Amino acid sequence: MSVNKSVKVTTAVLLSVGLLAGCGSNNTNNGGTNTGEGTKEEKVTLNVWGMGEEAKALPTIAEDFTKENPNISIKVQALPWGQGHDKLLTAVASKKGPDVVQLGSSWTLEFGSAGALADMAPYIEQYPELNMDNFFTGAAESAQIDGTIVGIPWYVDTRVLYYRTDLLKEVGYEQAPATWEELSDAAQKLAARGEGQYGISIDPKEQSLGFMFARQNGAEWFKEDGQPNFTDAKFVEAVEYIASFYKNGSAPKDLGLDIIPAFNEGITPMFISGPWMIKLISEQAPELEGKWGMAVLPNKENNISLLGGSHLSIFEYSEHKDAAAKFVAYMSKPETQLKWHELSKTLPSTTAAWEADVLKDDPQLSVYGKQLEAAMPMPVIPAWEQLGQTYVKYFENIYRADKDVAEMMEAFNQEAAKLMK
Repeated sequence: MSVNKSVKVTTAVLLSVGLLAGCGSNNTNNGGTNTGEGTKEEKVTLNVWGMGEEAKALPTIAEDFTKENPNISIKVQALPWGQGHDKLLTAVASKKGPDVVQLGSSWTLEFGSAGALADMAPYIEQYPELNMDNFFTGAAESAQIDGTIVGIPWYVDTRVLYYRTDLLKEVGYEQAPATWEELSDAAQKLAARGEGQYGISIDPKEQSLGFMFARQNGAEWFKEDGQPNFTDAKFVEAVEYIASFYKNGSAPKDLGLDIIPAFNEGITPMFISGPWMIKLISEQAPELEGKWGMAVLPNKENNISLLGGSHLSIFEYSEHKDAAAKFVAYMSKPETQLKWHELSKTLPSTTAAWEADVLKDDPQLSVYGKQLEAAMPMPVIPAWEQLGQTYVKYFENIYRADKDVAEMMEAFNQEAAKLMK
C-alpha cells in the first residue's frame, strides 16, 4: 500500500524555504558524466558520513575500496543518530558537508524531497549494482520519490515473531502461529498456564504496530485526496485485534517487564522485534539455546512487516559525484554487503546477498530474508511522527480504559486531519 503522491510531495516542507533555495542551484559536476575522478589522472578525497555504532566499522570497508581505487581516499566521520539530523540540516544550508551520507529511510525521503540529494539514476548504466531491481521491493520503494532514486539501500531491518519453541509445544503448537487467529489462540493458551503468566508481549507505546497490523488487514491509511482514513473498518478491526490481547489477559499491561528476562523466564513467551534481538538473547539468556525460535509474522490478508534500515545517498552539492557513485556502487555489491554483515551484523539489502550460505542456511537469519520479501516502509509525511504519537495516546484509552475502538479511531482521525493540514 503506497501513500498518495500528493502526500509524499509535501515532505519538502520539512526543510525550510531557505534550505530549498540553497539546494536548488549547483554548479558542480552533474550526475552521470565521467570526469575521470578516482583514476590515475586525478586524486579525490570523499567525505563519508555514517550514523550510529555500525558506522565505526566503515573505515574497514573503505580500506578495501581504496585498495581497488588507490586514487580515491575515503574520510569517514561517524555521527550519533541523535546528532545526525541537525548536522545534516546545517550541511544543506551551507552547501558544505559530505559527498556520501548514510541516511535512515525516513531521512532519505525528507532530504530527497527537499532537493538535497542527487538523482542516482544516471549512474545505473555505468554501475549496474545501483539498479533498483537488485534490492528488496520495500527497500527500493523507500529509496525513491515519485520514481527519482535519491538513495541506494545499504542495509535493512524488519520485524518478525520471536517465540519459545518449548513452551509453544506444551500448548499444542509444534510450529509458530501462522495466522492472526492462531496467534491469539496460542497467546491465550500460554496465558492460561497460571497467575503471572502471559502469552505475548506487546509494547503499547510502539506507535508503528497499530499501522502495521492495519496494513496486514488490508486497511488503506489515506484516501485518494491524501486525507487520513483511520476510521476505515479494517483499520478499526486491526486495533480491536491488538487490544484483544490486553482484554483477554494474554498480554501484560504496564508491568515494566524487561523483554529478555521475561522471555527467559517464560512470562512472555512471544514478542515481535528486529534482528538485534538475536545477539541480545544469545548473550543475555544463553541457557535458552535450543528453546527459542523465530518466524515470519502471522498472516491476515497479508503478513507485511515494517521495513527500516539505511540508504547511502550523494549530496546534491558534492563536487565529486562520479567518485561518490563508484563508492556507493562498491558498497552495493553482494560480496561487500556480506562483509559488512560480518562486521556490523546488519542485514543486506541486495537479494543476491541472501543466496549466500551464511544467510540462507542460517535458521535465524533466513527468517529475516523471507520476511523482507513482505516488508514495506512507513510513509514519510511531515506530520508522521505526530500522527504516531497521537495514535499512542488514543490507543492508551483503548487498552487501559477499555474505550470504544471505533470512537477512539474517529477522534484520532479528526485530530490527524488537523495535523496534516
